[in-house]
Amino acid sequence: MPPAVPDEITATPATRREWLGLAVLMLPTVLLALDMTVLHLAAPHLSADLRPTSDQLLWILDIYGFMIAGFLVTMGTLGDRIGRRKLLLAGASAFGLASVMAAFSESAETLIAARALLGVAGATLMPSTLSLLRNMFQVERERTLAITVWMTGFIVGNAIGPLVGGALLEFFWWGSVFLLGVPVMLLLLLCGPWLLPEFRDENAGRQDLPSALLSVAMVLAVIYGLKDLARNGVHAALFLSMLLGLGLAAVFTRRQRRLSEPMFDLSLFRSRHFSTSVAAMMLTILALSGAWLMVFQYLQGVLGLSPLQAGLAMLPPAVVQTAASLLIPAATRYIPHSRLVSGGLVLAAVGLAALMRVNDIDDLMLLVVGMTIMGMGVMPMMILGTDMVVSAAPATKAGAASATSETATELGMALGIAVIGSVGAAVYRRHMLDAMPAGLNDAQTLAAGDTLGGAIGAAAQLPPALAAQVLEAARAGFSAALHTNSAIGAVIIAGTALMTALLLRGRPANAAAPAGAAETVEEQP
Repeated sequence: MPPAVPDEITATPATRREWLGLAVLMLPTVLLALDMTVLHLAAPHLSADLRPTSDQLLWILDIYGFMIAGFLVTMGTLGDRIGRRKLLLAGASAFGLASVMAAFSESAETLIAARALLGVAGATLMPSTLSLLRNMFQVERERTLAITVWMTGFIVGNAIGPLVGGALLEFFWWGSVFLLGVPVMLLLLLCGPWLLPEFRDENAGRQDLPSALLSVAMVLAVIYGLKDLARNGVHAALFLSMLLGLGLAAVFTRRQRRLSEPMFDLSLFRSRHFSTSVAAMMLTILALSGAWLMVFQYLQGVLGLSPLQAGLAMLPPAVVQTAASLLIPAATRYIPHSRLVSGGLVLAAVGLAALMRVNDIDDLMLLVVGMTIMGMGVMPMMILGTDMVVSAAPATKAGAASATSETATELGMALGIAVIGSVGAAVYRRHMLDAMPAGLNDAQTLAAGDTLGGAIGAAAQLPPALAAQVLEAARAGFSAALHTNSAIGAVIIAGTALMTALLLRGRPANAAAPAGAAETVEEQP
């Protein structure tokens, strides 16, 4: 009879093999963060080569995130059933093959299909890595440190993305940015079987196909509706998509409650620490995304930096954020989780508020400082929130809990872009309506009044004096939009700080497997 995963009382410290396995589990996090960054740099190059329509280009950019968000819950629960290492290695193989397919795509349709496959494969990686951490590191202090190290993979990936992408595009064709995934996944496939143990829930039962289809469809409908809101504003199709998603969610919830062996155990949300951490993570990402995604545009379009200079400007915040995150496990020995999380969020709100004072190149240092403070402030929430989510769930449900955490961040990102991003876009358009100089034709007026990029493109077609007026108006309008989004984000972050201070007090209950549950643990070869 295979041994069951011990609970926290009989937990054994991690060995050198577990810590080496942690290094292997960092590989997918670095790659996924880097992969989402470099594509936006490569977009102009692949557009010139493949000549996609505007709709096709949007699908190339968006389909990856759609697929990841849609399949996270399904893949997380699948890993609980078939084995988390098995799912991770299968996903790594698929990700490597899809990366090659994307790199050598000769048409927009092929690239869209490859990006969709990358998204499905990517959805297997995150819940698998996080749930494996839950099982490999049984001592709470070690698990917090492991999740901290794992989380730094995102910071590193985001930091080096513009630098690596810029260097590759300087010397190679656009497809080279996709080939980054091949050696990383090969290394994972070579080291994973030796360093990572296998875990699965023996009592999980078979995967429920109708529940899986409902899960994918409901998330895709909601995410698509939010993305459409951000891009096209309010219209009838948007409401249909959102209503479809909410209706499917209601059917999914009802089905899970009626099944004797549900695909997703809704009882996880009965834990106050679990539900509060999931909500707080979603709100944090929602608050940040409205301003964070504008910063690189601001650095290049308003302050006039090159892509490489913009990447270098954001390097100090990433370095400081990484260093600060590594201090969090030690800080938990002296500061309660709730105070550390809420205090960090207050700091993040201060960092967002600092962005409201940025207006021109002379304020570049203030922008860097604000981003640094914001990044440092959110790390306790992201690290300890993730830790509380996976720790509050039984070890047998680690995959489902991990997928819930990742889905919350995806929904937060989509909501932030759709809601806060739409407010910023409205501020920009309102400013341009008042400040647009005369002398532009209808097409130029429409483009300049819609986006900062459109204003820069329109200015390139105008006489120097008129172009300077258009650019001055566009930069002032985009600055106003950044200030507005930063203010909204600061308010949301402050409210989240209050929520976590009140609801995360006390230590979460031990989440050992319930009576009758068994989880198979297979030793490494």
